[in-house]
Amino acid sequence: MKDLTSLKCKACEGWMKPLTQEQFIPLLKQVSGWEVIEDIKIVKNFKFKNFKEALAFVNKIGEIAESENHHPNIFLYGWNKVKITLTTHVLKGLSENDFILAAKIDTIK
Repeated sequence: MKDLTSLKCKACEGWMKPLTQEQFIPLLKQVSGWEVIEDIKIVKNFKFKNFKEALAFVNKIGEIAESENHHPNIFLYGWNKVKITLTTHVLKGLSENDFILAAKIDTIK
């Protein structure tokens, strides 16, 4: 299995199917601390020393998301916490892209 951080997100088409549990469980094992919700999204919470660090983290995620053309939902709350939710909207579920982006996000924490 390839290192997810070495992969690039690929465009998904509406005719494609989301990953099944059998397909996403091995990918989930490659990212740390991410939780699958309803088999359609993965979520992880991050905590920082202060607002400035949390905001810098959000901005770094934005740069990665733009370069991958795969965009997470980002929630900055409580002045030092960030919640990231990944799903592939066109598939209404999970794709390999979600795990690629999760792995790349984990490298910046």
